[in-house]
Amino acid sequence: MSNSNDTTLVLGATGKTGRRVAARLRLRGTPVRAASRSSRTRFDWSDPGGWDAALRDVAAVYVVAPQVPGPVHEFVARAEAAGVRRLVLLSGHGADTWGDSTFGLDMRSAEDAVRGSALEWTVLRPSNFAQNFDEDVFHAPLVAGELALPAGAVPEPFIDVEDVADAAAAVLTEPGRHAGRIYELTGPRAITFGEAVELISRASGRALTYRRISPAEYAATLVGEGLSEDDAHHVAEMFVMMERGLIAATTDDLATLLGRAPRTFEDYVVRAAAAGA
Repeated sequence: MSNSNDTTLVLGATGKTGRRVAARLRLRGTPVRAASRSSRTRFDWSDPGGWDAALRDVAAVYVVAPQVPGPVHEFVARAEAAGVRRLVLLSGHGADTWGDSTFGLDMRSAEDAVRGSALEWTVLRPSNFAQNFDEDVFHAPLVAGELALPAGAVPEPFIDVEDVADAAAAVLTEPGRHAGRIYELTGPRAITFGEAVELISRASGRALTYRRISPAEYAATLVGEGLSEDDAHHVAEMFVMMERGLIAATTDDLATLLGRAPRTFEDYVVRAAAAGA
C-alpha cells in the first residue's frame, strides 16, 4: 500500500475487473491501493467506518458499485473531503435506457452520485462480460452440459473483461482527457446466447446445449441454487430488460478510447478453452 498522493484506490480489487485493473496500473508504475472485503486494505460498502482510511492520500478511485442503491453518494462525499481528484465508475451498458426496469437501480444510483460530484469523473458502461461464461454464474451449468436462460433471439454485444480493464487503466492514468465522458463499451458484434454456447461447444469439444426458459423459471432455479428471492429476481429482470433490444447494438467507444478494435467473442472462447475452463 502506497502513501503517495498519486495513489489509485481500486475497489472490488479481488473481482473480475478490479484485479485486472490493479495489475495493469502496477505494470504502468502507478501506485495502487487494492481494496475489498478480503484485501489488506479492507473495504466493505456496508461498513462506512473503514472508508476514510482507504481514501487517505488517494488521487483517483476505480469505483465498482455495491448491489444496493445509495452508499456511493456518501462515499463520493467522503472522497471529496479526502482530497480525491478523479472517479472512474463501472456501470452498465445503456444505463440511461433501462427506463422503469427494476434492474440496475444500484448502478443508476452510483452514476447519479458520481456524475453529480464536483470531482473529475468518467463512467464506463460495458455490456455483459464474456467471462461470465467461465468465471461466473453461467459456468456451472455449462460444465453440466446445458445453459438455460430467459434469452431468445435478441443478441448481446458481449465484451471481453480484459478490454474493460484496459479501458479503465487508460482512463485512470490519463487525467483530464476523459473528464465528464461516458463510454458505452461493447464487443465488435452482438450474438445470441444460443450462438455463444455453440461457439463454446465447438472450441471446447464438449457437447453443450442452450435452452430458453421464462424469467420466472430462471429466478426459481437461482433460488434453488441458494440466491435470495430478491437477488434472483434482480438477475432475471436483467434478461427481461435485454429482450427489449435497447442495448443490443454495438458501439465504437472502445476503439475511440484505446485506438484498437475490441477482442472478439471467438478470441475469448479460444483462450478460455485452452485454459481448461
